[in-house]
Amino acid sequence: MRKMMWAALVLGAACMAQTPDCSVAPGFKQEGPGRSYVTETLFEYMDGNSEGYFLYGFQSMKGITCSKGETKLIFDVSTFKDHESAYGMFTGNLDTREPVLKIGGGGQVTPRKAVFTKGVYFVEIAAEPEGEHRALLTEAIRAFEKTIQGEVTPPPQINWFPTEGIKPGFPRLVPQSVLGLRMLRRGYLAQYESGRAFVVEEASEASAKELMGRLKERFQASGVLAVGADGFTATDRYLGKLCMFRVGSRVAGWTGLAEGDDAAKLAAAIAGRIK
Repeated sequence: MRKMMWAALVLGAACMAQTPDCSVAPGFKQEGPGRSYVTETLFEYMDGNSEGYFLYGFQSMKGITCSKGETKLIFDVSTFKDHESAYGMFTGNLDTREPVLKIGGGGQVTPRKAVFTKGVYFVEIAAEPEGEHRALLTEAIRAFEKTIQGEVTPPPQINWFPTEGIKPGFPRLVPQSVLGLRMLRRGYLAQYESGRAFVVEEASEASAKELMGRLKERFQASGVLAVGADGFTATDRYLGKLCMFRVGSRVAGWTGLAEGDDAAKLAAAIAGRIK
């Protein structure tokens, strides 16, 4: 009985943790009722933007509006199916011109909006009216992050990519059509000063082999890449100079390589991390 009561308390605390509270912004009071949405009703709030949430495995959202004088803070806390998906939603909504902050599993503050991820949650705080609200948003987001429990370490897939030369906001989860190719259904992408790297996880080694066969045909492989298995090089009208290879059930590669880039060296840098 005690174990059941304790489990119920833990569950209740977790549910409370995802509920916004105006107290994290001193002097702000809740305006109107709270908001609550699930997959069937999110479109009522997000209109056409709801599809972007669904791609990452959205499950529910809770929100409130807080006001202080003429200033409003709109809190929205979305729950996703797992930590990887919530982190993917976060990276997919980053402004690459702004730094990523160490808030929860990652955060960012712009003049009118702050976001962060922690565990299965993706949190957004928008400020109105137009203007510079960074200081207020930073204070609110740091205070609110402390009320939420969850994983703060990025998904292990982030470590598949070399960090040298990588652009801000990457690697990131691409929920569908990696590189714009439907056959690369879901995976990770990293933009570099020279080229882009990707890794796609297939359900099995057999399906990864089959995918490599289709990729070779699609890009008309012109050379052999001595990295991983089934590796090849090619040049594409849209993706430029590229290389692709397989390690077990994972298919990876680089596109948009510049003249002089060593495809084998770059591929090996990823292959050593995903084996």
